[in-house]
Amino acid sequence: MERETAATYEPKKNCEIRVFENSDEISTDLAEYISQVSEISVKERGYFAVALSGGPLVGFLGKLCEAPYNKTLDWSKWYIFWSDERAVAKNHAESNYKLTKEGFLSKVPILNGHVYSINDNATVEEAATDYEFVIRQLVKVRTIGVSESNDCPKFDLILLNMGSDGHVASLFPNRLALELKDDWVTYITDSPQPPPERITFTLPVINSASNIAIVATGDDKAKAMHLAVCDSTEGPDAPGSLPARMVQPTDGKLVWFLDKAAAASLEAKNDDNSYEHHEY
Repeated sequence: MERETAATYEPKKNCEIRVFENSDEISTDLAEYISQVSEISVKERGYFAVALSGGPLVGFLGKLCEAPYNKTLDWSKWYIFWSDERAVAKNHAESNYKLTKEGFLSKVPILNGHVYSINDNATVEEAATDYEFVIRQLVKVRTIGVSESNDCPKFDLILLNMGSDGHVASLFPNRLALELKDDWVTYITDSPQPPPERITFTLPVINSASNIAIVATGDDKAKAMHLAVCDSTEGPDAPGSLPARMVQPTDGKLVWFLDKAAAASLEAKNDDNSYEHHEY
């Protein structure tokens, strides 16, 4: 029997973990996953509202720019947002918009008017307020869906990276932004990674999405990955307010895309509730 490309763990309800040999295999499977979510969303709602992160994630979108996806996806129905953005000019080297434009948007026929970047001429606080206002207007006309449980925007897909400290979007461990309930978009001025000023979706918005995908690669992610998905909360390494652990879809599905290094400390649970680590 031919070995499957991805190993799959099922750590908790509405959460799937896919483990791959390398980044190229992640890109291939991620493209197919995004394609399927896009097609379902367009068929059911007439739109595909997707929020991206910057950083390494953009490099995994390359397969979507190639056949068959570049010809078969209904790009005219795509609406692009960012789950977080650095408060820098759009042409700045650290701009998520610039990185995504060069690595993805310039290579596919997404309409310019369907790409919603932050106001880079405003203060970071104003940029967050403006971005939330834009999203609220698009929720009103149902370009972005709405959650029936909390009236938050219900993005069809939110794509995230996880950092080695367990952060997602620009939500960092043990920060007040993790506790926000009513805001859709907030801002920080003290990011532990440069640049310090950023806007970010809040957890209620992330958790309201129909689909969430988180990509993590490298052995520096293994510890945070273990804390994010394993059940134990005791001991000196208890996850506490680890942002990645707090990503728990309200009425959606979370899929992790990992390489073997990031998944090194994961264990799969047996029927008798014991744990066994699987090598693939």
